[in-house]
Amino acid sequence: MCVLVKPPTQAEVGLIGGSGLYDPGMFEEVKEFKIYTPYGLPSDNVFVGFYKGRRVAFIPRHGRGHKIPPHRINFRANIWALKSLGVKWVVAVSAVGSLREDYMPGDIVIPDQFIDMTKGRVYTFFDGPTVAHVSMADPFCPTLRALVADVAKSLNIKHHVRGTYVCIEGPRFSTRAESRVWKEVFKADVVGMTLVPEVNLAREAELHYATIALVTDYDVWAEKPVTAEEVSKVMAENVEKAKRILAELIPKIPKPEDKVECACERSLKDALV
Repeated sequence: MCVLVKPPTQAEVGLIGGSGLYDPGMFEEVKEFKIYTPYGLPSDNVFVGFYKGRRVAFIPRHGRGHKIPPHRINFRANIWALKSLGVKWVVAVSAVGSLREDYMPGDIVIPDQFIDMTKGRVYTFFDGPTVAHVSMADPFCPTLRALVADVAKSLNIKHHVRGTYVCIEGPRFSTRAESRVWKEVFKADVVGMTLVPEVNLAREAELHYATIALVTDYDVWAEKPVTAEEVSKVMAENVEKAKRILAELIPKIPKPEDKVECACERSLKDALV
């Protein structure tokens, strides 16, 4: 049974669970915390537990029971809550549709770029009077992405080490015309609804951030109708793959005392105006 107590001063790793990944079942000594932020409450209480000696903070992005649609997620509160716990490394899990024949349902994609097609979200912590223009040329942590790829390879899980994620507003899916634009004009690889502004805010918070994108189906450009039963089956399989990756990944993430040459922790150095 999780208990609601005062938040601890530190967690090493942050995990943001997407569709299908709502609970911290793999962790031990789990405690549940209600964390107040300047931006309101996070999507849910934050679960903090241990896995192989590492303290991990977990937030279900859509809340338990998938109650929050993508355009209503309080991304700023989620990232602030993790940062306030001392988290430096964040692994985010999300479901996506494929825009390529060779990125098949059941595959894992480790995005290295994104295209933002959202419309009405809050994208920054810096609303003034302090202004920051952070570089997003390479939006994901290269150190963390490489670790995810190495683990997926060692587990013989089919994965793609690069991918451009086009983020749409939701909660509706793309039209066929839009889907063809994402594929043929933008040359994107996967489409989803939750990456932005999560990735932006993680960079502003100087966190190491990477996404494990789980392909559930082909987007509508492919004109390959799928049933809810098929999507549910693939989703369940994907979640198990994600859990296997996380189980091997978490112990490999650098510890606080490890020296890491990564620009993520210095993203505000030349960004503040």
